[in-house]
Amino acid sequence: MKSYFPRKIYFIQDNASYHKDSQVWDWFSTHREYIEVYNLPPYSPDFNAAEPLWHHTRVCATHNRYFNTMDELESSVISTFRSMQRNPLQIQGYLHPFQ
Repeated sequence: MKSYFPRKIYFIQDNASYHKDSQVWDWFSTHREYIEVYNLPPYSPDFNAAEPLWHHTRVCATHNRYFNTMDELESSVISTFRSMQRNPLQIQGYLHPFQ
């Protein structure tokens, strides 16, 4: 966090239940000097740029596939993330509405 100082970080999150956990909010409270949290309105995936990327990840990494172990699942998801990082043009269309 402090590497961004003095710039404040603005964190926008959806309404997933784990984002509202008391431990998460306690952490945010103790780091309020560095980070400001905003919650998206409920049921608003159109405002969340991560949603199309998760959809892409599910299609490319997990859809209609069986994994014998959690390691295999993790490897598939990480491989998809790395592919997005190395080839950002493959996901550019997903992000067009947010640019």
